[in-house]
Order: sequence, then C-alpha cells, then structure tokens
Amino acid sequence: MTLYFMLKFLHLIGAAVLLGTGAGIAFFMLRAHLTGDPAVIAAVARIVVLADFLFTATAVVAQPLTGIALALQGGYSLNESWIVVSAGLYVLTGGFWLPVVWMQTQMRKLAAASATEGKGLPVRYYILFRIWFGFGFPAFGAVIAIFWLMISRPSIW
Repeated sequence: MTLYFMLKFLHLIGAAVLLGTGAGIAFFMLRAHLTGDPAVIAAVARIVVLADFLFTATAVVAQPLTGIALALQGGYSLNESWIVVSAGLYVLTGGFWLPVVWMQTQMRKLAAASATEGKGLPVRYYILFRIWFGFGFPAFGAVIAIFWLMISRPSIW
C-alpha cells in the first residue's frame, strides 16, 4: 500500500464521516424535535452532542491534514483553484458547525430542564432550533460542493 493510497483512504473515510454524521445528527435532532417531548429531545441531544465531539470533531481535524498531505503527495499545488475553493467552503462549513454545536448543547440543557420541571419547552428552545435548522442548509450544501470538487477537480480559474 502506497502512502498516497493510505492518505486517500483516510481522507475519504473522514469525508464520509463528516457527511454521514452531519446528516445523521440532523435527522435525529429533527425527529426528536417533532415529538415535542422535552425528555426525548434532551436524550437525543445528549447523544448528538457526544457524536459531534467524537466523530465530527475528529474528522474536522483530520480532513485538512490528510487533504494537504494528499495534495502534496499527489503533486498538486495547494493553490489549485479547486483546492482553494474547497478550503474556503470547508472554513464556511466550520463557521456554521461551531455555533450549531453550541446550539445543540443549549437545546439539550433547555429540554432537560423542561423535562425535569415537567414543563413545555421554552420559547428560547424554538428560536435556537430554527436557527440550528437554518444553519444546516448552507453547511450541508458546502459539504456536498466539496465532495464534487474533490471528485471532479475542475479548473475554476
């Protein structure tokens, strides 16, 4: 097995983890939210926050490291347009992901407090959920665009 193949394998696994974890987290948080049950939302959010830290955060760190090493090993300049655009989209995605993790933590706390007190979810929870939901679209779109750029490697400029 060559170094290039190993780096490519790790980079693809990391990309799959980012896409899969992101889609899975969105699905489970949405399904929990739709129940309207604070105990369910709190339990799911607890798992989602853990998954984000274990899987997403690990892949977030690994992706640029394996990507840079892969590009250099493959003879690509880091100034190639598809790499520059991919990096920009990656930073954009991170700009949405970091607040999302914070919002998930806040929604978990609010839902847990509501479940403990036997009350309905507060208005703040619903505001955070709408923002969280809205942040998912540009972040997911950027990840899909990065996948396309990795596969097609177009000359953009």
